[in-house]
Amino acid sequence: MKNLEIDCSIIIPVYYNEGTLEELFDTINGKVITANPALRFEVIFIDDGSRDGSFREMKRLRDQHPELVRIIRFTRNFGQVSAIYAGYLHSRGECVINISADLQDPPELMNDMLAAHYDRENPEEIVICTRSSRDESVLRTLPSHLFYRLMRTLTFRNMPEGGFDYVLISRKVLDTAILHSESNPFWQGQILWSGYQPRILSYRRMKRKSGKSRWTLGKKTKYLIDGVMSYSYFPIRLMTIMGTLIALAGFVYAIIIVIAKMFGNVPFKGWAPIMVLILVLSGIQMLMLGIIGEYLWRTLDQVRKRPHFIIEKVIE
Repeated sequence: MKNLEIDCSIIIPVYYNEGTLEELFDTINGKVITANPALRFEVIFIDDGSRDGSFREMKRLRDQHPELVRIIRFTRNFGQVSAIYAGYLHSRGECVINISADLQDPPELMNDMLAAHYDRENPEEIVICTRSSRDESVLRTLPSHLFYRLMRTLTFRNMPEGGFDYVLISRKVLDTAILHSESNPFWQGQILWSGYQPRILSYRRMKRKSGKSRWTLGKKTKYLIDGVMSYSYFPIRLMTIMGTLIALAGFVYAIIIVIAKMFGNVPFKGWAPIMVLILVLSGIQMLMLGIIGEYLWRTLDQVRKRPHFIIEKVIE
């Protein structure tokens, strides 16, 4: 456990968010930090390899508020999850809140999160803010809806239907469940896996004010696979079930062919049925090899122990 100097660390991953950071910080400062004078805060910006003016904005905020703002800058883009982990590792707070930098999540909701965490009678270790609705297009909302539906089905039954990436966690949860060595982490899963029952708060996700999201479909798909592979045995069990069923079907079919041959009644002529069987079985085998490959490369990645990120500089 760290010697805690701060009550709450606010983690903000930044990737091409020029034009939103000053407004975000002013809102946090005016509606959250000022509204909780008894608490000590720090705001940690993590520059995840942005090549726009985001770092200049962060620097201006650091110069204006040296007592509040800290900056971590990566050498290149390592991804949002790595940025969140860097913020967690460098945080000094008794609790940690991470929020996106795109102004789509209401910063003032942090007051409710802090009130739940510092409730004297029933303090919450985890406070999750989940999206009840979104001011976004179907092309943006549909993939996210499918993503979290699959996560609820395959891994975490207690995953909120709207998912989450706006969350408060205590230092206890952070140190015991989050900050351990995993090469392809699914951090929402680690939070839910901890066993602490979260307090759920709902909100409406606002439309993005400027720029465009860099959280692409490819990144979402990769993150979904990370979550399933890390916390579900479903792919392996599916392979076992499919293999067993196919083997039984093949055994039964072989018996039918032998009996038919004995009575001189071959069940088919020509190559078409054989080709169908070969193609279907080969496709299933390739699918199974692909699933095994997903596990193998994650094992290799874990054994290599490469760092999640490389920090170019820390401005404190």
